[in-house]
Amino acid sequence: MNTARGAWFALVFLALVVLHYTLRPVLDWRASIDFLAIAVLLVAVRARPGVATLVGFAVGIVSDSMTPGSFGAGALAFSVVAYTASSLKAAFFADNIALNAVFVFLGKWVGDLLFLAAEHRLGGSEFLAQALLWSPLAAAVTAVVGLAVLVLVRPVVGTPRG
Repeated sequence: MNTARGAWFALVFLALVVLHYTLRPVLDWRASIDFLAIAVLLVAVRARPGVATLVGFAVGIVSDSMTPGSFGAGALAFSVVAYTASSLKAAFFADNIALNAVFVFLGKWVGDLLFLAAEHRLGGSEFLAQALLWSPLAAAVTAVVGLAVLVLVRPVVGTPRG
């Protein structure tokens, strides 16, 4: 990636982080868009697994700083999702729009499941409702927005590594 594309990529990444903390609270949806997951997955498909894991960990620590009661759960979830996404993207996913939507959906949903399991806040039927109803809905909304972001930024930041 050349310097100009790297700068655009960093700008897109920062814009997604800003949207997560500005637009998401305004929308206040139960199944809300996770702009941080989109940002981490954008890095994961363009970076090696180690770099993707570090970015996922850093984003997770930043998001965990807002919820001290579950500190570490987001870092764990984003790290695992970033590493797995970076490892699997080159092996299994072509540069196909539909596959990218599924990729973002699964990344968000698995991240939510890891977060819910690690934070130990919900139990029983609340956990099942969150894991099987609200998390997949949030993953679907995130996948739609993530797909739009991928389509918009592809001409600027280029296609992912293969």
